[in-house]
Amino acid sequence: MHRICFVLQVKPDRVAEYRERHRDVWPSMQDALSAAGWGNYSLYLRDDGLLVGYLETPNWESAQREMALTEVNARWQESMKDFFVNLEGQHPDEAMSPLPEIFHLD
Repeated sequence: MHRICFVLQVKPDRVAEYRERHRDVWPSMQDALSAAGWGNYSLYLRDDGLLVGYLETPNWESAQREMALTEVNARWQESMKDFFVNLEGQHPDEAMSPLPEIFHLD
């Protein structure tokens, strides 16, 4: 199992709305994430917009690829893209770059 951690930056003036959107993530989006291998997935958001994501998956590249093939992910990413800074034309899921793990305690 691979542990994946990534950071993105939410626009500070959109933090409250971003939190609100995640109170009711579409059930079809949740199902797609699970089916694609996104396990134990959590998002953490600081008041200044720093977003930290964590998930566990058997294969990160496969999990990303499987999500990219779903219609619900395309709709979700399109609806969320304006919340972020510095995406440079990418959707949020395309901009996620795993941080290198430097320590882990079992």
